[in-house]
Order: sequence, then structure tokens, then C-alpha cells
Amino acid sequence: MSTTELRGGEPVTTVLTWQVRPGHEREFEEWTEGVTCCARRFPGNEGVSWLRPEDGHRYHAVLRWSDPHRLTRWLESAERARWHERIEGVATEVGSERQSTTGLETWFSLPGTTVRSPPRWKMVLTTFLGAYPFTLLIQALVTPRTAAWPLPLRAAVFPIVLLPVLTYLVMPVLSRMVRQWLYRQPDE
Repeated sequence: MSTTELRGGEPVTTVLTWQVRPGHEREFEEWTEGVTCCARRFPGNEGVSWLRPEDGHRYHAVLRWSDPHRLTRWLESAERARWHERIEGVATEVGSERQSTTGLETWFSLPGTTVRSPPRWKMVLTTFLGAYPFTLLIQALVTPRTAAWPLPLRAAVFPIVLLPVLTYLVMPVLSRMVRQWLYRQPDE
């Protein structure tokens, strides 16, 4: 299988839930360290985080992968199967949930809700509307003053100024202003 075939798709996040038998928490946590190291070496893995329970015996693993194909290869791999054999009788995997993400969702999330992110084209258009005026301002006000600077430093000014302004000021306000349009369902 070629690299292009493997890279087809978007990043995906999966949450796996494990029920640990009482009294076996320490053994399970040691196992999580080993299986995490194995997963991190697997092609396409972009990180593994474990959420440990404050009380109870359910642990959650949040796995991030470059695309669904590589995630599937990990989930169906012999390496993962061997790690599962090691934990038999100690814990049982009780569920999983997959979610594809684009990275823009944080600007468009609705706190305290489980509403799906808007369609990508709406996120792109809204981001453009937020970024364009500030791009013009930066080009008009900042770029002329940095013309003599070395290129890497000049190039750094744009994202250093624009990204915090978008993240903390513009996008929260803009996404609230167009919220009804962003989240309108096609059948409405």
C-alpha cells in the first residue's frame, strides 16, 4: 500500500473506554504505559492521552491519528492484539467513539453542548471574513515598517499578530454573530 493511499482522509480522534476490575488499577496503569508507547510508534499516530477516573474503574484513552486508514490499521494490528492479550482478566474494552476533526472546530464550538460543527465551507467562509480585514491592516500598517527585516522575521510577524487576534477576539465574536447561519441544518 502506498503512502498516498494511507494518507487519504482527515485526522481522526477515537476515545476507547476500559472497565478495570477492582484491585487491578495499578496493573492496568502499567499496561497503559506500554500500549501507549507501542501506539505512538505506529505510523500515523499523533498522540495518546489517558483519562484516569477520580472514582470508579472506567479509564478512557483518547487516540489521535493522521487519518482513518492508519487508525484502522492500528486497531486491527497484531501488535495491538498482543497488548490486549496481556490485559485479559484485568480490564475489558467497553466502547469506542470516532470523530473526524479539521482543527477549526475550536473556533466554532458551542460550550456546554454536543452540537455538531458547522459544514467546512461555512467555517472557511467565516474564518475568511474574520481574517481578511486584519490581513489588510497588517499589510498596510505593519509590513512597510518591517521591509528591512530578514525574511524569516518578517514572515513571523503576520501569524504572531493575526492568530491571537483571531483566536481571542475576532472568531468568538464573529461565530456568535453568525451562529444561526453556521448551525442551521439543511432541512430548516
